[in-house]
Amino acid sequence: MPSIIRKSRGMIARLWQRDTSLFAPATAPAAVHAAVAHRLGWLDTPVTMRPRLAEIREVLAGARADGLTNMVLLGMGGSSLCADVLRQSVPFAREAANLTMLDSTDERTVLQVANAIDARTTVFLVASKSGSTIEVDALERFFRAWAERGLGGNAGRHFIAVTDPGTPLAAHAAAAGYRHAFINPPDIGGRYSALSLFGLVPAAWLGIDLDAMLTSAADMADRCHETPDRNPGYQLGMFMAEHATAGRDKLTLLPTVPFGMWIEQLVAESTGKDGRGTLPIVDEPAGKVAAYHHDRAFVAMITDRGNHTDAFATELERAGHPVFRIDATSSTLAAEFFRWEFATAVAGHGIGVNPFDEPNVSDAKARTKTMLNHYLAHGAWPERADVTRHGEVERRRIGARADATPGPGYVALLDYLPTDRNRMGMIERTRLRIRRQTNAATTYGVGPRYLHSTGQYHKGGPNSGHFVLMSAADETATEIPGAGYTFSVLKHAQALGDVEALAAAGRDVLHVHLTSASDEPSMLMERVLSE
Repeated sequence: MPSIIRKSRGMIARLWQRDTSLFAPATAPAAVHAAVAHRLGWLDTPVTMRPRLAEIREVLAGARADGLTNMVLLGMGGSSLCADVLRQSVPFAREAANLTMLDSTDERTVLQVANAIDARTTVFLVASKSGSTIEVDALERFFRAWAERGLGGNAGRHFIAVTDPGTPLAAHAAAAGYRHAFINPPDIGGRYSALSLFGLVPAAWLGIDLDAMLTSAADMADRCHETPDRNPGYQLGMFMAEHATAGRDKLTLLPTVPFGMWIEQLVAESTGKDGRGTLPIVDEPAGKVAAYHHDRAFVAMITDRGNHTDAFATELERAGHPVFRIDATSSTLAAEFFRWEFATAVAGHGIGVNPFDEPNVSDAKARTKTMLNHYLAHGAWPERADVTRHGEVERRRIGARADATPGPGYVALLDYLPTDRNRMGMIERTRLRIRRQTNAATTYGVGPRYLHSTGQYHKGGPNSGHFVLMSAADETATEIPGAGYTFSVLKHAQALGDVEALAAAGRDVLHVHLTSASDEPSMLMERVLSE
């Protein structure tokens, strides 16, 4: 019997009993165990959220009755990813339902949203567990000032908050006259909050049956009480842990589905620490079996037996790759949310990490603040010697860099440039080229979103990544009201802060900065990343 299986005997009962020694040594300080205990509320969300459904329905019905037909969600990371998955995956029950996601500090993106909506018919859902997320605060400041220009003193009625008790956002919502503030239970971590108010409020706006959603999640929770041979969450978690500890730590999801970006954050941020972890590979262009290195394990979402994904999974198995099949025909998103949360907790225990903390995230945040303070004091950024700039493009081949590192590695493309269809096509071609040259797995993260997703894994997981961060000078200067700087300055501070955090963690990082986001960034990046 593998040692990881022996280690996990009795884990199911212990997790449901909230035994914090699963995730922290028995000799750890009491504060460490208390912190773990304070992050286990997700286990009960299928039950504890039912009494909150009436509140959700009443508030949203009131908004609609007042003529608010469009919702813009201002969030980041776990506070918004579930809603984005639901928006892309679930058919609207009502044509009137409309949900726009905004989890970016890119000026062009922010202004596109502002220009596309009507303040008179828009409600803003401001979502932040901590109530002090810098990106969410910036977006709220901008759109509150924007709404006040058109609506005057009535602007507050166009804002709803979702946050924890006692946060700065909760206090601000009361002071600014928000329509409502939904107060989420504080013992639910952001990435485990899909079935809490952070997921249920936007789900209700989309017309999703909340009772059915929680019933489906409760059914999966019941199944996750079962013995190991009948427990879908435990089986998936042990699959991840067993293969990650054996060197197959690139968990590749088949096929490409919106659900993948939520899994990416949950698994990467939960397990990527102490030099260990599982890295989900999502939205990667499909390849032939021979294209995949022996550092891969696969999860196949099967929608129809005998379809392409099922057949390809069989090919992978024949080639010696481990594959975990999920029958998507008999499951729902709500059930999968719970299964993956349970599985990630199991995997954290199996790998030997605490899946409920994020020790490396604070470093990038602190470095962002340092960069902002430097810019505000000097009106310029600190010079860095390792930046490849437009006009002096250094032909540093990522394939060669990946080949130079012993053992399997991965290449992470970290993108602070505006995205469009042409650019995404370039990214896909680049990922294919890197895999063809090196057999290395690739990931793609849009900044600053990825800082709240794979950012923890980048700094805390295995030191096998090669990071290419792409940024550009914006051509506009859109002020963040009351902040003293623009969205462009904030975004660039986040990019520079992450470059520094990666370098401090001993990671191989290349920062490519363009003098203008309009100077054919796709063509230039293809030159930088090409053979």
